[in-house]
Amino acid sequence: MSVNVRQSVASLNAYVPGEQPKDGQYVKLNTNECPFPPSPQVKKALAGIGTDLLRLYPDPVSTELREVIAGIHGYKPAQVFAGNGLDEVLSLCVRGFVDDGGSVGYMEPSYSLYPVLADIRGLEKRPVPLGLHFEWQMPAEYSADMFLLTNPNAPTGIRYDVDVIRKFSRGFGGLVVVDEAYVDFSDGDCMELGRSEKNVLVLRSLSKSYSMAGMRLGYAVGSEKLIEVLFKIKDSYNLDRISQVLGSVALRDQAYMRANVKRIVETRARLSKALSAMGWEVYPSQTNFVWTRPSGITARGLYVALRNRKVLIRYFAGPRTGEYLRISIGTDAEIDTLLAAIGGAVKEGGAG
Repeated sequence: MSVNVRQSVASLNAYVPGEQPKDGQYVKLNTNECPFPPSPQVKKALAGIGTDLLRLYPDPVSTELREVIAGIHGYKPAQVFAGNGLDEVLSLCVRGFVDDGGSVGYMEPSYSLYPVLADIRGLEKRPVPLGLHFEWQMPAEYSADMFLLTNPNAPTGIRYDVDVIRKFSRGFGGLVVVDEAYVDFSDGDCMELGRSEKNVLVLRSLSKSYSMAGMRLGYAVGSEKLIEVLFKIKDSYNLDRISQVLGSVALRDQAYMRANVKRIVETRARLSKALSAMGWEVYPSQTNFVWTRPSGITARGLYVALRNRKVLIRYFAGPRTGEYLRISIGTDAEIDTLLAAIGGAVKEGGAG
């Protein structure tokens, strides 16, 4: 007996997450996690969750959580969808707004899950290559059924102006999904476009600025008509009780989140200055990481040398990204360890 596997899945190059070592001996600057713990209110709420509640199904539409999100951003709860991480929300967008045989657009380079989501469904991929300095300019006569737009972009850390995105959205013939996973570390956002533009969804995550990457919670805001589509095709109970409770608590503690963001932005500036002083090319970051091209050693060589020194950063092979490294912002102590390790690696000539 043979089992059929869809051709689009059989030939799929799956998404590769950043390395998650098990031994805990690494300085981990490779997956853009927050270096600080969640709000103390989250710990308190977690301790108060009784196990008897786990025998009951959660609220299938995450009512309280969506009310909190709506209040923060000035939307109605009916304009909010909460999902199991942004990856679920993105997957639902590709499933709900693109017909079979349709097309998905995105910047290149950008979040490497985007082409995977298109490939799973066998959709046409229409990437838009970024410029020499990773600037974004749409080609003439471009079209797609959906455009996935990370802003600020990853892995480059560059933010594109809201007016540019508004103009693009008004001239685009499909859905524009503005993925703002890193926006809390930037000096601007596109949240207003979910209200003013009928073809825009704005996505946010609790994984970065709220220190909740291990919980998996993301959300989308936009017109009720667009949000209804996501509700139609989501899993029956896509968010568990614990995620709904702790997500609501974390979101309510805006002061704690903002204080952590301020610390990260300050450390980001310090790291960028130190790398620039070493002669590295460092792009102006609006995220919790820096995108940089090293000097005196190849990007891959430095990545390997640092890993041998128990420091993890992110290296993306490829013609556009192979000369660069993405370094997550850790604590000041972790950045000191990183800089010392870089000095040693460059002095020794790296690892090839």
